[in-house]
Amino acid sequence: MKRIGILFGQENTFPPAFIERVNLKAKELNADIIAEPVSIDKVVQGEAMKYQVIIDRISQDVPFYRAYLKNAAISGTAVINNPFWWSADEKFFNNSLMTKIGVPVPKTVILPSNQLPTDTKADSFRNLSFPLDWDAIFAYIGFPAYFKPHAGGGWKSVYKVNNSEELYRAYNETGQLVMMLQEEIKFEAYYRCYCLDRKDVWLMPYEPRNPHHLRYIQDGSEIDPAKHKMLADTVLKINRALGYDFNTVELAVRDGVPYAIDFCNPAPDADVNSIGKVNFEWIVEAAANMAIRRALNHREGLNNLTWGDFVYAFANNEKIEEGMYDKSLMPNAK
Repeated sequence: MKRIGILFGQENTFPPAFIERVNLKAKELNADIIAEPVSIDKVVQGEAMKYQVIIDRISQDVPFYRAYLKNAAISGTAVINNPFWWSADEKFFNNSLMTKIGVPVPKTVILPSNQLPTDTKADSFRNLSFPLDWDAIFAYIGFPAYFKPHAGGGWKSVYKVNNSEELYRAYNETGQLVMMLQEEIKFEAYYRCYCLDRKDVWLMPYEPRNPHHLRYIQDGSEIDPAKHKMLADTVLKINRALGYDFNTVELAVRDGVPYAIDFCNPAPDADVNSIGKVNFEWIVEAAANMAIRRALNHREGLNNLTWGDFVYAFANNEKIEEGMYDKSLMPNAK
């Protein structure tokens, strides 16, 4: 029997719906597959897990779970999303990668933490100029701007700053966080987009300026087919480069051009109470289909992780091109 596990924390709507949907579909397909919550009673180095597939919804917050998932991956489990890539990933690198594959992103700079990291001293930063070239930074980014951590999510420690004084004041509140200063994109439309298995895309009109519980626009108008294709193609290009199989991408459309604003969300919101019933139905169905595909294609004792175009190109000293991940270590690779 193939086992699909879901590893989760405080979520109460998506995990049980996902488990129920996988088990229903497996029964309809007459497939020897079962989905269940992941259960951990011990973790032994290099020991194979009982799960062929694990959907990870929580390890970003629990280092023990991240270690468990890496051990599972090297023992043959298809972990979604790839825990090795997710551990190395961060927002500033992602922005830099977008500039290399032709996806528009806001002008962005990275800034050192305001406070010295633990176990460092002033001498640890003799390679860093002081002060930074603030005039050049401000001329490049402009105001207003957004000031946010280079890693993390959930809109934590995100500031909108209108001038240098507001930036310095916010900077003094960020402690040891490494921060990014980013151009504001004044948009005419905004979308949060699910991307599953680097093939299925679901566009959700979204208003990031609203309170969190009102950001998903439930009664939005139909999206023009040409615009829908443009947005979906951008989402696919981003996820194929990064290598994520379960992600959301936020796109701000300015003058008809979609700018990638936030596209590193590999444990994205999937709570029916925030995303709404229509969006929830799509993500449950798409996630169940993806998990079943990965279970059916699982290769016992082999590498069942997926990698993105960037990693494949880097490893082979090649130019990044869409579709390169098809040649890498995929569950259905020959």
